[in-house]
Amino acid sequence: MPLRSLPNLLTLSRILVIPALVASFYIPGETARWFACALFSTAGLTDWLDGRLARRWKQQSDIGRFLDPIADKLLVSATLLMLTAFGRLPEGALLPALVILCREILVSGLREYLAGIRVGVPVSRLAKWKTVIQMTAIGVLIIGDAGPQVLPLRTLGAGLLWVAALLTLVTGYDYLRAGLLHMARAGGRRLRGAKSSKSERLA
Repeated sequence: MPLRSLPNLLTLSRILVIPALVASFYIPGETARWFACALFSTAGLTDWLDGRLARRWKQQSDIGRFLDPIADKLLVSATLLMLTAFGRLPEGALLPALVILCREILVSGLREYLAGIRVGVPVSRLAKWKTVIQMTAIGVLIIGDAGPQVLPLRTLGAGLLWVAALLTLVTGYDYLRAGLLHMARAGGRRLRGAKSSKSERLA
């Protein structure tokens, strides 16, 4: 059964870890922060591992393609919202976090539309780098003040989040441009089909 394959189980684990990650924010103390960072980092690692295993073992499936982006977006969105709610997101990092969340919604809607017309948009190398920087930034922000005092982790995390947001804008534009191109082509085909049907009726 495709859902029971290891790549899909790894994808599901990213969703199942979210309640534990959210709960860790309600536990006081530095240990909880490091535990939350470990959970988040492990979940981020599965994002790389599940795709690699699926390709190597030829276990790519429709359910995996469906669950993978959903798991990523749920994990990132839930963590950013919890960081904001608990005041652990620096004020200067609020805007890039908002950009990242808006881009995730945009790409999700775009992918849903393109899936309806059976068009896939491959993930670019730049988008992969964006994901790595984004996950690193969020992991650093989770630790925040619990890290070594000699390292300004909040400032570092905010800076990395800005870099991820800038890459988010670039990759989001690339996805949007590709999507609009496919929409225009699909619209042109429907228009030609409608004209052809009209001509047949007139004949």
